[in-house]
Amino acid sequence: MAEYLDALTYIVSSPTNLFFIVFSVIWGIAFGSVPGLTGIVGVALLIPFTYAFESEQSLLLLGGVYVGATFGGSISAILFNTPGSPEAACTALDGYPMAKRGEAGKALGIALASSAIGGIFGTAVLMLLAPPMAQLALEFGPPEYFALAVLGISAIASIGGGSVLKGLTAGLIGLGIATVGLDPITGMGRYTFGNNMLLTGISFVPVIIGTFAMAEVLTRVGEGNKSSTAITDVSTKLPSRKEMKDSSGTLARSSVIGAIIGALPGVGATTASFISYSEAVRWSRHPEKFGTGVAEGIAAPESANNSAVGGSMIPLLALGIPGSATTAVMLGGLTVHGIIPGPLLMEQNTRLVYSVFIAMMFANILMLAFGVRAARYFALILTVPYAYVGPTIIVMCMTGVYGLNGNMVDIGVMLAFGVVGVLLRVMKYPVASFIIGLVLGPIAEKSLRQGLIIADQNYLEFAARPITAALLLLSLASLLYGFYGQYKLARERRNATTVADTAD
Repeated sequence: MAEYLDALTYIVSSPTNLFFIVFSVIWGIAFGSVPGLTGIVGVALLIPFTYAFESEQSLLLLGGVYVGATFGGSISAILFNTPGSPEAACTALDGYPMAKRGEAGKALGIALASSAIGGIFGTAVLMLLAPPMAQLALEFGPPEYFALAVLGISAIASIGGGSVLKGLTAGLIGLGIATVGLDPITGMGRYTFGNNMLLTGISFVPVIIGTFAMAEVLTRVGEGNKSSTAITDVSTKLPSRKEMKDSSGTLARSSVIGAIIGALPGVGATTASFISYSEAVRWSRHPEKFGTGVAEGIAAPESANNSAVGGSMIPLLALGIPGSATTAVMLGGLTVHGIIPGPLLMEQNTRLVYSVFIAMMFANILMLAFGVRAARYFALILTVPYAYVGPTIIVMCMTGVYGLNGNMVDIGVMLAFGVVGVLLRVMKYPVASFIIGLVLGPIAEKSLRQGLIIADQNYLEFAARPITAALLLLSLASLLYGFYGQYKLARERRNATTVADTAD
């Protein structure tokens, strides 16, 4: 407790420190809301400027940017179906349909409240359980990562909008695309068709932006004047107490999922958001409504990816291992100041560590105020004719995609998957299943093959590890539950049809 009081005194006693926290949240929201830029770029751009500040102040800046950027991606995802960051892709699945119904303010409010709740929970876990959570993360090897990925993938059949076949097909397409490039074990090229540019695989960010943003622009252009997707209500409205109570189970489950997955090195908020969305669909009484604009479809990924922010700081500070791409960049910022993360950091530089904890808690609270304002300013764009907005979105997407790796191939990938996104919508295949397969497929494949090598191809030894067995059994149970739910729904529909025919 004394350490926290010392860190709190350090922060509030300096107007400069408070300014840094406020500035970093605004900076993060701005970068997170622009497609392709993401919090990684926002953090990277600030690192050179931290030379002039104390090491504690530098981390206040970088941590606040991380918090703000994770929420910022949901703004453009909801208003334009254009995820500002990869972890916001799931938010677009239900956020944009809700916005098209004229409930953009409600969708933004749910995203903002869920982000704050998840972020505060994740930071609380970081403050209270960093050492034991770091120890738990060390228990995860390839078998555990494989079982975790299976848990998320097993939900794709439940997201078919009533069609198990379409859900599975879309997921398998995503899995297939994820195998393009170098084999993660042997290093041999796969499905490159002689094109050396495909050896590095198909980058996830261009696919996400193409599938959502480009596909939306192309769809709107195809609809022309017949489009009825104008968003009229853009006043951000935080959810009522009853609405929060209705989503409390989803928020609690997703926040826990986010904190745990965030603490696993190299996994990050994107995986957390997709797995939490999968679980929200699986355990919902009405899974067929996901993708049409339901509150749980926004609350689940937003609470999870913001909770994962706090979780991902655990391996960074306690073990010196980045928990996500953004924390990998933050690791560079730490080394600039001669700070070596690891077990000794929490003992030798307690004020720095606890200052970061408290600053991230402040940042999550401030996000509520600044998030409302940022969403309102973005909403003003909706008053501009789409003939101007659409091309602007495309230019922003191209700029962001190219800026990530300086690779023109990524722009081609984005354009190609814009067409794929349109085809998925026209043929009524769930985009969520496709993206889940694409995100979790590589984790499942690499972890399975590495784990079997370690177990000398002994499948029983591979699956008998306690955490692995528990996750696989949970996957099987929830998969059976999902199929039962779909069977029950189909039976109710048949009975309703029979009653209607009898009445006629």
